[in-house]
Amino acid sequence: MPLKHLFKAILNWQTNTNSEKRYIKNHAISFEGKSDLQLSAAKAFKGDPSLHNPEDLLLSSLMSCHMMSYLYVCSLHQINVLAYTDSASGTLETDEKGSGRFVKVHLHPIVTIDNPEQIELANSLHQKANELCFIANSCNFKVLHTATCNIGKKLS
Repeated sequence: MPLKHLFKAILNWQTNTNSEKRYIKNHAISFEGKSDLQLSAAKAFKGDPSLHNPEDLLLSSLMSCHMMSYLYVCSLHQINVLAYTDSASGTLETDEKGSGRFVKVHLHPIVTIDNPEQIELANSLHQKANELCFIANSCNFKVLHTATCNIGKKLS
């Protein structure tokens, strides 16, 4: 039987318009026991460019989930990951009606491991991580990976 996990959030917004009679889209999302997220729409959609937006959060969720899934599969294969960075891009298409959707996200993880004999395996595990990633499994668009693996020394 599958395990179910419930996640909860509360969104708070108050009516506020600017001089152009447009709604200001700034709002907060709260999670119990955590600091609030201050959000807006993306700048392209008349939001506050200094705040995160839902598109930022989707991209960051995919990056974070992929990394955690990748670290998990590396631990199963005794790969010692020393560092992990990622630079991602997401393509959002909109139509003339104002609707839109992401059509792809491309992750570019750079992983540093300590064993040169494991580079090929380390690179191949990104596919398994993608298969395990909760967020990628919830998306209806392609999540691509172009990974790089480097060798480094463990700091003492």
